[in-house]
Amino acid sequence: MTTSSHTGHAQSTDNYLTFTRGIKSWMFTLDHKRIGVMYLVSVLASFFVGGLFALIVRTKLLTPGEVSWIDADQYNQAFTLHGAIMVFLVIIPSIPGALGNFVLPIMLGAKDVAFPRLNLFSYYLWVTGAFLSVYALLAGGFDTGWTFYTPYSTTTETAGVIPVVMGVFVLGFSSIFTGLNFVVTIHKLRPPGMTWFRMPLLLWALYATALIQVLATPVLGITLLLLIIERAFGIGIFDPGMGGDPVLFQHFFWFYSHPAVYIMILPGMGIISEIIAVHSHRQIFGYKYVAFSSIAIAIFSFLVWGHHMFTSGQSELMNVVFSFITFSVAIPSAIKVFNWLATLYKGAIVLNTAMLYGLAFMFLFTIGGLTGLPLGTLNVDIHLHDTYFVVAHFHYVMMGSALIAMVGGIHHWWPKMFGVMFSEFWGRIGCTLVFVGFNVTFFTQFMLGSQGMPRRYYMYQPEFQTYHVISTMGAYCMALGFFVTAAYLLHSLFFGKKAPANPWGGRSLEWQCTSPPPHDNFSTTPSVGNPYDFSDVRWNEAEQGYEIDPNAVPSKDTH
Repeated sequence: MTTSSHTGHAQSTDNYLTFTRGIKSWMFTLDHKRIGVMYLVSVLASFFVGGLFALIVRTKLLTPGEVSWIDADQYNQAFTLHGAIMVFLVIIPSIPGALGNFVLPIMLGAKDVAFPRLNLFSYYLWVTGAFLSVYALLAGGFDTGWTFYTPYSTTTETAGVIPVVMGVFVLGFSSIFTGLNFVVTIHKLRPPGMTWFRMPLLLWALYATALIQVLATPVLGITLLLLIIERAFGIGIFDPGMGGDPVLFQHFFWFYSHPAVYIMILPGMGIISEIIAVHSHRQIFGYKYVAFSSIAIAIFSFLVWGHHMFTSGQSELMNVVFSFITFSVAIPSAIKVFNWLATLYKGAIVLNTAMLYGLAFMFLFTIGGLTGLPLGTLNVDIHLHDTYFVVAHFHYVMMGSALIAMVGGIHHWWPKMFGVMFSEFWGRIGCTLVFVGFNVTFFTQFMLGSQGMPRRYYMYQPEFQTYHVISTMGAYCMALGFFVTAAYLLHSLFFGKKAPANPWGGRSLEWQCTSPPPHDNFSTTPSVGNPYDFSDVRWNEAEQGYEIDPNAVPSKDTH
């Protein structure tokens, strides 16, 4: 009896020590792959919370008048939390922090990022910013909207403004350090043979994104610091009652936040380039044009912030200049869409889950881009500004493009990250629910906005109710799609079939290592070549996977 008791105690102690060592190995890891997985789990948890606040907002809007379960102040806090969580905790860090951290060094042929400790520090800065945001909620909440517009943000009585602004300030440093790490990694850790024009297009997109992160994010940091100083010490910087200028805050904020739109969307475009090429098994059309269009978008992103301020009172000349440059941004974006379509032409397209998300991205991004043209037109924007038309356009670009690309990327690299395959049947069902639900939710809002329904309102005219009911039903459908997606991905971790090294027939370097990759990524030196040459890729029926045919003649390297 005593022996059995001691044995059981020893076993429980060993299990506890193993568990503790396992937790510590993750908390203090310098492995970019583990850091990427920690980012992924944290971002998806934040996405769940932000999505719940979105459903709260949409559920309230089923009814045009007041409801008993949420008042106007709580409604303001709900849409503020939805926006702040989704922008700062989900969309901005999702692809660079999660997928970028995991994939970039392997695609590059490197063992890790240039500064592994800085990489881990960046993650903990993200965690710190997230906890400050949670503390702001517990400290009394905040209702300023995710843009923190002054003078309301400096005068509102909600006590959580300073903690959440400080949280976003800390998150900015996380973004800067991640961007700096990626820039140095791409410049310094490319192996022999990995020239700039042999890099996969995702790396070009992450490089352009990193430049924006490093150059634009400090402006947001300074702006938020000035807001904290004004609110804490009563110094007139933005408050006109103290001699400040609230429009100055908008200039500062949008000088960062419009480039931030491309921090969100550019990595998604890089993911789509990989998905389209790999799952159609065709050489990417116009490689250099797609690569340089990422750099062009990064440059343009710094020149168009004023189109958010057409109604703020800036000069007519500046309005015309910003309108013209806004239309110019469409050129590099259109280059990408055209080249993706040309890549698909006569390709060996496989309509698996990742490819369906890639096609969904192209459809949704095109709608988001085309609906940006009316908002860039001065006289039309006067009518549409601060209506649901802007809400719909914003979500088509941010959620319908950036987040859909992220979900597509998760499916594309899931076998590589975790070494298991997920259910393609349920994957297609989840993608369909998300795609249909998204369009029902937000396309309806274009009609709402064009008829004059203002954004952010707690109550509205009864004639808008039908549109709101349809939009809310779409949101429930989309939420169901995401829950289905979470269910089969989690199921695959425990019951999924073991993934081969190259389940999709990819040619970039990450498909040359095992699934999941070893600690140093490659057991042997990877062979650098054209990442989009699929001439020697063959389907192995016996292994139910792709393999490289050693007898095939590679196509000419056009890079």
